[in-house]
Amino acid sequence: MGPMSCMAGAMSWMWGAWGIGMMVIMLAFWSVVIVGVVLGIRWLVGQGKESRSDAALAILRQRYARGEILKEEFGAKKRELS
Repeated sequence: MGPMSCMAGAMSWMWGAWGIGMMVIMLAFWSVVIVGVVLGIRWLVGQGKESRSDAALAILRQRYARGEILKEEFGAKKRELS
């Protein structure tokens, strides 16, 4: 057993640690990418719902302002939309 065999053992251990570290970094990277895509899709889907709800609420407010519906009906319909 010469000094080269000890050095080779140390080098293989170091590359093993680097391999594990790179695997952890790659796993973290892909986790962030997947979470970002999922959150982005949920945000896009949520945008459509909010705009439709806002439009319906605006119409409801106009009907209440014109006196077409009573305060109780306005409150009930507003709760349904929220």
